[in-house]
Formats: sequence, structure tokens, C-alpha cells
Amino acid sequence: MDFVTLQEAVQLYPLLIFMILAAIVAVETKDLLSSIIAVGAAGLGLSVAFLILKAPDLAITQLVVEILCLILLIRATIKRDIPSLNRGADYTRLISALIFVLVFLYFGYFALKGLPPFGDPYLRVSQEYLNQGLSKTGAANLVTAVILDFRGYDTL
Repeated sequence: MDFVTLQEAVQLYPLLIFMILAAIVAVETKDLLSSIIAVGAAGLGLSVAFLILKAPDLAITQLVVEILCLILLIRATIKRDIPSLNRGADYTRLISALIFVLVFLYFGYFALKGLPPFGDPYLRVSQEYLNQGLSKTGAANLVTAVILDFRGYDTL
């Protein structure tokens, strides 16, 4: 079973190169507004990639979240001028960051401890979705079948 056809690959690879270049521009540029616009371009590229891969549900979700985040980030950037200050070591920030990391690791440990052992998943309904999802729904891919057909009523 081929996951990506030749036509999809021809459309997808230039788009992936565009997304990588946009991400590099977002990281390397000195202007904050330009960086935010580059991140938005990479997110838009991801949405188009989802469309090429026949996952319109993920494309719509990505597009909505990307637009909302982009609007909020641009609005916050335009209203704020961040001067560059050269201060000495601020131990308060370092200690608060260390406390945050320790609390995150503490709760992360208990969250991971509650997961099933690796290689022993708890499959109940999900195995039926995987086995009969495409034949029962006629969707283009399994993700679309599960999200739109089987689980569509949960979102309503």
C-alpha cells in the first residue's frame, strides 16, 4: 500500500521545502513581526500539505488554529515594543524556570506511569475502526473515516 503517489510527492516535496525555509526564516530573522509571519507561512504550508494528502479535516483544523494564533501573535507584537536590555544574570528567572521544570517532570512522571506498558495497547473499539473503517465508510483515508464518520457526532 503506497502512502503517497508520485503526483502527490511532486506536489508535496516543494511544499515541504517551502515549509522548512519558512521555519528557518522564522528562527533566524531579527524582526519579531517577520518571524511571526514566517511561522504563519509554515503553518499555511502544513494545511496545504494536509489537503494534498487527502485529509481535509486536519487541513481545516490546522487552518483555523493557524489563523487564530497568527492574529493573536500579530496583535500582541504590534502593541508591544521590546527594547533590548543587557542585564546581568537574573537568578529569580533561573530559579522559577528550574521550579517549573521540576514540577513538569513530577507530573509528567505520573502521567507516563499511568500509560499501558510499551507494546501492550488497550484496544477495544479502536481495533474495529482500524480493521473495518475504510470498508464501512468509503472515506479516502482512515483518519478521515474515524474523525468524520465514526466520531463525527462527538464534535456536534
